[in-house]
Amino acid sequence: MINIDLIRKNPQELVERYKKREKDIDLTEILELDKKRRATQQKVDEKKAERNTVSGQVPVLKKQGKDVAPIIAEMKALGEEIAVLDKQLGEISDRLNYLLMCLPNLPDDDLLAGGKENNKPIKVFGEQPKFDFTPKNHIELCKDLDLIDYERGTKLAGNGAWIYKGEGARLEWALLNYFIENHLNDGYQFILPPHMLSYACGLGAGQFPKFEDEVYWIDKKGQDSKFILPTAETALVNMHAGEIFAENELPKKYFAYTPCYRREAGSYRAEERGMIRGHQFNKVEMVQYCTPAQNKQAFEELVEKACKLVEGLGLHFRLEKLAAGDCSDSMARTYDIEIWIPSMQIYKEVSSVSTANDYQARRNNTKYRDAKTGKTEYVCTLNGSGLATSRVFVALIEQCQNADGSITIPVALRKYMGGQEKIMPKK
Repeated sequence: MINIDLIRKNPQELVERYKKREKDIDLTEILELDKKRRATQQKVDEKKAERNTVSGQVPVLKKQGKDVAPIIAEMKALGEEIAVLDKQLGEISDRLNYLLMCLPNLPDDDLLAGGKENNKPIKVFGEQPKFDFTPKNHIELCKDLDLIDYERGTKLAGNGAWIYKGEGARLEWALLNYFIENHLNDGYQFILPPHMLSYACGLGAGQFPKFEDEVYWIDKKGQDSKFILPTAETALVNMHAGEIFAENELPKKYFAYTPCYRREAGSYRAEERGMIRGHQFNKVEMVQYCTPAQNKQAFEELVEKACKLVEGLGLHFRLEKLAAGDCSDSMARTYDIEIWIPSMQIYKEVSSVSTANDYQARRNNTKYRDAKTGKTEYVCTLNGSGLATSRVFVALIEQCQNADGSITIPVALRKYMGGQEKIMPKK
């Protein structure tokens, strides 16, 4: 949520910053409602003060033997007037809060304007693999090695679903174990959150109300709704909603493993085939809570950690700084870790590392107490995939394939695969 003080102070500046996201934002209604809310609040406060003052006189007048009936009647009428104003104030506040909740985050000042076309590669890791044979795509490899059953996955759940089987299931679990072990070694606390979340979690994370159609609903009943998480971030950034940290408790570092459930529109065209885009996939997610002063360092740490995970697998990838318009609405800044898919000759995102600054914390009221001033301030929240497995799986088997149809298992995964070095074709 955007600080209303910023909107009041210089609305035109915010409008211009939103244009970097390629969004034309009209703040007129927000400003009008804010003005109306403050005026109505003042009236309510004045009327209540008047009622309190006069009501305090009634016992004194009674002792003096005076008739208080006219005053009581006046106070009754005043109470009815206050009730009407309170109702108006509630309606104004609800509408204002809804509009503020719909506003996207402000992009960081150094981000380029525009969309994907203005994303900027920062660094390339390793080299594109060269093959002295005709390489196969991941669908062919998965079928030949009996790693994935696409047909029965589709039979069970429709397009965008698959079944890991045999060594494929084992390789998927090896990736998850590799990610988890690295995060534990780095001092992150392991969390297994519920997969079914309340509406407030989607609101606090910044996904609702705008993107309510992109999740799978279990029970949609307004504020009492339940949905299946699209990412563990949705749970992790709401764990401390309504709480106040001591400054020395920050940064707070978590990671979680969950399947992720996405109701994403997709054509399942060539570049989204196989496991490139699905409605359910596994992901390990990192989240940090920190002070504004720690925000930059926390972001750099998350980027480094995500990169090291891919580097540790020996896979070719690149790091890309997203333009303002390609960042999600909740995030002020995002770097993507994009892995090379040889059969498609393109890079695909396997991790997005982002900072929301205080945007999410304002939505779910998560604060810390400044050690020097004693005042409470909003925390900053950051997240980063560490990592999403499905595309890593695809890149791994394509980049690590051999002429005989086998897959060389990265050294970092072998201890989770019983020490085996390759996945061999079935004889």
